[in-house]
Amino acid sequence: MKGLGGLIAAVLLAVLALHGCGADRPPLVVGSKNFTEQSLLGELLTGWIEHTTEIPVKRRLHLGGTFICHQALVGGGIDLYVEYTGTAFTAILQHPPITDPDSVRSAVASEYGRRWGAEWSAPLGFENTFAVLVRRSTADSLGLRTISDAVPHAERWTAGFGYEFTEREDGLPGMERLYGLRFGRDPRLMDLGLLYRALSNGLVDLVAGNSTDGQIAALDLVMLEDDLRYFPPYEAAPVVGAAALARYPELRAALQELAGRLDTEEMRAMNRAVDVEGRDFRQVAREWIERELRDDPLHP
Repeated sequence: MKGLGGLIAAVLLAVLALHGCGADRPPLVVGSKNFTEQSLLGELLTGWIEHTTEIPVKRRLHLGGTFICHQALVGGGIDLYVEYTGTAFTAILQHPPITDPDSVRSAVASEYGRRWGAEWSAPLGFENTFAVLVRRSTADSLGLRTISDAVPHAERWTAGFGYEFTEREDGLPGMERLYGLRFGRDPRLMDLGLLYRALSNGLVDLVAGNSTDGQIAALDLVMLEDDLRYFPPYEAAPVVGAAALARYPELRAALQELAGRLDTEEMRAMNRAVDVEGRDFRQVAREWIERELRDDPLHP
């Protein structure tokens, strides 16, 4: 009996120790930038982790732009968010744009690890590049197919851009230099979500949006080809702080399961569901997770 009592006590101590370890570990904080796709991705990451692990998760979505989210990550305000490789390469690391996806991915993974101890997980499966857009009527009447085609007309146009695009190394200044773009008046600066309506309603003549936005097709806008290959690759991938991986080592495997699962058409459809159909981003993300897990043998 004494031996049995000792065994039971040992088991109870082990259970309490495990429980205590979990209780001592603060929740994983998932962040996002402040536009629709990022809200969806933040909710998607959070929901995936909640469904496939025992990790407690806290949301800090709609934080702001690239630099705010980056500072939150390296400063410990958040543990995880989805970033785009080309954005990290040019806006955060301030390298001149290059076009090879493998080189960009390798560089950001190496430098983030060395400088901040942060780790890039594998890409989710889609790329969201800058989209230079005009109205369908403008493209048809002027025969516009590429950004170069728009250059002779730009002096008569008013452009509309998001705030970040006018400042970033991979944004407006470099695009103007490479293409020789010269607009007749200063561009109008506005939130990303307002750009498409402003273009569709004739308030501006050309904008730079995101290639996965659902409003592009809904408003029948035309994306001009980046014929001089100015923009770098923008593969979407989770970036995780070192402290979070030390606290929750199982997180790495959970994120790896998301690699390649989300393609461009799916991302565009989810964006459209929110921005055009008016659906709640949390429900749209939840439905995607449920579809992915339904036939997944790893998570019956």
